[in-house]
Amino acid sequence: MTTSKRSRLDRFLSAKLGINRGDVRLMLAKKQVLVDGIAATDIQQQVDSFTHVALVDQTGCEPFRVLQDNQPQYWMMNKPIGVVSATIDEQHKTVIDLLSVSDVSDLHIAGRLDLNSSGLLLLTNDGRWSRALSEPKAEVSKCYRVRLEKPLTEDYIQAFADGMYFSYEDITTRPVELRIVSDYVAQLRLVEGRYHQIKRMFGRFRNPVLALHRLSIGNILLDETLAPGQYRPLTDMEIRGII
Repeated sequence: MTTSKRSRLDRFLSAKLGINRGDVRLMLAKKQVLVDGIAATDIQQQVDSFTHVALVDQTGCEPFRVLQDNQPQYWMMNKPIGVVSATIDEQHKTVIDLLSVSDVSDLHIAGRLDLNSSGLLLLTNDGRWSRALSEPKAEVSKCYRVRLEKPLTEDYIQAFADGMYFSYEDITTRPVELRIVSDYVAQLRLVEGRYHQIKRMFGRFRNPVLALHRLSIGNILLDETLAPGQYRPLTDMEIRGII
């Protein structure tokens, strides 16, 4: 996974090239290190996983030796039922298997969905961005459409808003906004992602969930033009809305 972890330039170069800090100082003095296309002079300059770092000889005539050229990737997928939210799985097709992009080696999933759930899934190689989605203090809401086996009643609305206690984890869920769309369909908005939380909450009413479809994560809405299994890059606005 590309984590976007920051480090000092001298530490980065020392690790990449197997040289000591004194040699790094000399390279910088000779302007042999380019950081994002600019000759670096400060050993304490910060670089992260997406900083472009290259070397050039003292004359500036030799071709660059690129040490790092990672490009951030942000993808939206309409996850189909029956595909797992994983990078590798021995039994089932994974969401990575559905991608036809040049480099998937560093991609990871930001907010998983169960095998039998569908809808909005986000994939990225930017660990800082994906952590911003999951940090509790960020309170990024997620919206789901749920189809149930038995009819809904108004009692569900208050019960979900009050939260439910689960003894196994010894926790009470945060308030969940439930809107009844039709007799058997509800739309939920929540800021938690406890293990099988939605299914377990409806389980208190002994009402099995037949279908669970994610509509949004924060400001990112599932693109309705995407058929199950299709994907597209996120827009700049969608990306910035999370960071």
